[in-house]
Parts: sequence; C-alpha cells; structure tokens
Amino acid sequence: MRAFAALLLLLAGCSVAGPPDATVTFQLWDERVARAYRESFAVFEKQNPGITVRVRTVPWADYWTTLPADIAAGTVADVFWTNTSNFGWYADTGRLLPVDDPQSSGWTRPVVDLYTRGGTLWGVPQLWDSIALFVNRDLVDKAGVDPAALVWNPSGTGDTFLPAVRRLTAGRVYGYNAALDNQAVSWNFVGSNGGTWQNGDTYDFAGRPRTVEAVQYVVDLINKHHVAPPAADTIVNGDKTLQLFTQGRLALFQSGPYHLKSVQDGARFRWDVAPIPAGPAGRVSVVHGVAAVASAQTRDRAATAKVLRWLGSADGLRPIAAGGYALPGVVAVEPEFTAYWRRQGVDVRPFLDAAAGPTFPAPAGPRAQAGADAALPYLREVFQGRLPVADGLRRAQDAANQALRE
Repeated sequence: MRAFAALLLLLAGCSVAGPPDATVTFQLWDERVARAYRESFAVFEKQNPGITVRVRTVPWADYWTTLPADIAAGTVADVFWTNTSNFGWYADTGRLLPVDDPQSSGWTRPVVDLYTRGGTLWGVPQLWDSIALFVNRDLVDKAGVDPAALVWNPSGTGDTFLPAVRRLTAGRVYGYNAALDNQAVSWNFVGSNGGTWQNGDTYDFAGRPRTVEAVQYVVDLINKHHVAPPAADTIVNGDKTLQLFTQGRLALFQSGPYHLKSVQDGARFRWDVAPIPAGPAGRVSVVHGVAAVASAQTRDRAATAKVLRWLGSADGLRPIAAGGYALPGVVAVEPEFTAYWRRQGVDVRPFLDAAAGPTFPAPAGPRAQAGADAALPYLREVFQGRLPVADGLRRAQDAANQALRE
C-alpha cells in the first residue's frame, strides 16, 4: 500500500512538472560580446525556468562556411547572428522565422529597415555601428587641425581635409587610414558625394560619376598624396590601420564603435572621437547592424520565440550596452553605452549623431556577399593603383552582378 501511495505521489509530481526542459542554442562570431550575452542569458534563465540558453562562438573566418553546412546537416543554432550581406538568402529560401514583436517600435530604425525584406522583418537588431573619426589628440593638436571641421571635395574647392592630412603626415606617421575598407572608408565618401553602390539587389557603382569621383579621391590619398599607408600593406593585413593608430603612427582613424575597445586597450596617448569629414552632400555615414535571427529548423519554436523576444528587450541587451561592447539595437539602453564611455573619458556622440543624420545603407540581398567577393580582386587592383578607377569599378561591378546571377 505504501509503495502504491508513493507511486501515486511520484506520478502526481510528474504531472505538475510540465514539459521537459528546453535548450536553445545561440551562435555569434565575437567572443568578447559573447561574455555579455552569457550575463544576459543568466538573467533570462532565472525568469524562464525550464529554458537553458547555450552560447557558442564561431570565428568570423569560418562563420559563413560553417553556417550553411550546419543548415544542411540540421545542426544549425536555434538563434544566430547574421549581417546584411548574408541574411537575404536565408530569408528568401525559408530558412528563417519571421519576426512579429510589438517591441520593434523601440528598436534602432535603420537596422530594422536593413532586415526588412519583402515587407517582412526577419531579424531582431542586436548591435549597430555608424562611422566616425578616432583622433590622436596629441598629433592633431600639434598640427593645429580641428577634425570636427574637415570638409572634402573631389573638385578641390573648399577642401580642408586633404591639406589637414598632409600636415599630419610626417616621418613614420600617416595622416589618415584611406584603405580598401568599404564600410569604414569608401562607402562614406561615396555617400557624402551623392553616389550609390546598389540599386535594389543589384550593384550599380560603375559609371556613376559621383561614385567614381569619391573612390578616385580615396585612392589618390594613398597613391598620389601618400597620406595613408600603402594599399598592399592594408590589403594583406586588415587590422594594419588599427595597429598603426594604437601605435601612435596614424593621426585620424576612420572606423566604427566596434573598435572602441581595441583602441581603449592599445592606445597610450590622448584620443577621442570626431565626426567624419563632410562632402558635397554633407556628412553621410554607413550604418550597419547585426541581427539575431531564428532558424526555421528549431525544434522548439516556443522556447526559441521567448529567447528572441528577450534579445529584443532592454533587459536582454543591457549587458552589451552597459559594458561598452557595442551600440545596442534597443534604443532605450543606448544611454548606458554612452555612459560607459563617458566614464572612460570618451564622448561617443559622433557615432549617434552620424546615425541620426543622412546614412548610406550597407549592401543587402540574397547574394550580396557573393557579389562582394567577386568584386574584391578588381577593387584590390584599383586601390593598389594597378587599374584605373573607372575601369576597375566597371570590372568589379560586372563580376559582382554575374555572381548574383549564378
């Protein structure tokens, strides 16, 4: 009888325990930010007993080859990071779950727009970046340069940027980081000259006078005026200009908030942040964002949906903002990011101001990355001065658009 009663109690206990625990996997490519996510998910798990979130990182160098292999094998993470160049194919081929979250009105609008395709939102903004100037204050003060007042013009009329970076270039120090870095450098010049890079999902930068002028200006900074490191060096080592800046050998380093921590760790001089130079069309910054997307292959849609909703909340992204890792995709916690850097003595408002003004969208589309990869060899030749700009852009565009059709 006692055994029977014990069995009844055991069965009763099972009946009220609810469904078995769920494990949701979350994948990204940045180990530093992963630490903030683990802190975030620790709070989530306390509020959602029965759901465990496993964070895994895959290095950027392997991310975009690992992801399709995981999808094919059925081992893809339930939720994963994506960028604009790659998400379109996953959305168009039914690999993602659409996002319908009332919190979206509080998300960073340019990033929401980037991940809206066919009238449907596919990603929850996680972090975003615009472009500004990291300034070696010791060097610019010595040269008498005001970085916030710089203007560039391909015609030369009213151009104060080129004279300034010439003054800043001396000995082993370069004035500026002109390089084949589209997000941080080239596209900002194209946008601030009124040029374009894409038309819908198609590349259309060749034959556009304002685009050609802007790229020519950047290439001339390297090969004609020699105010930037040789392109051969920066093409081989994508971190070359960051390294030069933290070593005190680069006066103006145009880049995004994704390098704030590296500059903080490496710089042994006074530095701050200033707006990018204004062009004929004003200051136009590239705005890019990383989103969290949910795999359509997830085995537990309810648990995955809860994790995705958490990632779209202020509490979910607070550790990223409060730790100064990145500008968060939830507007309400942006002040915690700026407060972190204010405590470090750095005013990061130029990044926020850049996003609030005219912006230049990062390329998107189902084959955007394939197109960018196909264009890259020709752009490398252009930046090294081995192909004329107009001819090189035409070849790059033809190769990119051919890759879109394959």
